[in-house]
Amino acid sequence: MARNEREKFSREPKDDLIKKTVSVNRVAKTVKGGRNMRFSALVVVGDGKGKLGAGMGKAAEVPEAIDKATKAATKAMFTVAIKGNTIPHATVGLFGRGKVIMLPGLPGTGVIAGGAVRSVLEVSGIPDIRTKAIGTTNPINCVKATIAGLKSLRTAEQVAAMRGKTVEEIQG
Repeated sequence: MARNEREKFSREPKDDLIKKTVSVNRVAKTVKGGRNMRFSALVVVGDGKGKLGAGMGKAAEVPEAIDKATKAATKAMFTVAIKGNTIPHATVGLFGRGKVIMLPGLPGTGVIAGGAVRSVLEVSGIPDIRTKAIGTTNPINCVKATIAGLKSLRTAEQVAAMRGKTVEEIQG
C-alpha cells in the first residue's frame, strides 16, 4: 500500500460524528490568464454529546472542499461545558463584528437560534438554549463567535478546581 493511501485511511473522520455543511462559497483568484474559480466550504462537526469543531476547506470542486473542511473540523474538536440539558451560565461570543449572546434555556425550550449558530448548537448536543446573533450574520463570523462563547463556558466544578476551593464555598 502506498504512503498516500495509508494516510487517506488513517485520517478518515469517525462515522459516529454529526457533520453539517454551514456554507459553500465560490471564490475567484484573478491571474494572468483569467480567473481561477474555486469553492470554499465551512463545516461543523460534533458528536452530539458536548464535543464539536469547525473547519474550512478550499478546493476546485465542492465535495473536495467539504472533505477538507470536515477533516479540519475533526482536528479542531473541543469539549463544551454542559449542565444538564443547557449551558451553565449566560455568555457572549465575539469574533470580528459578530456577536452571539447565549442564554441557558429551561427544559423544553429547544434550540432557539438562527442560521449558522443553530448548526453549531445542534452538532454540539445542547438541546435547550436561547441565542441572539448581533452585528453580522456572516456564517463564518457567526460560527467563530459561537465557538468562542462556548469555549468560555465553565461549570462550577471547573471554577472551584481552578481556585482550589469547594463548590459550596464558591456558590456561597
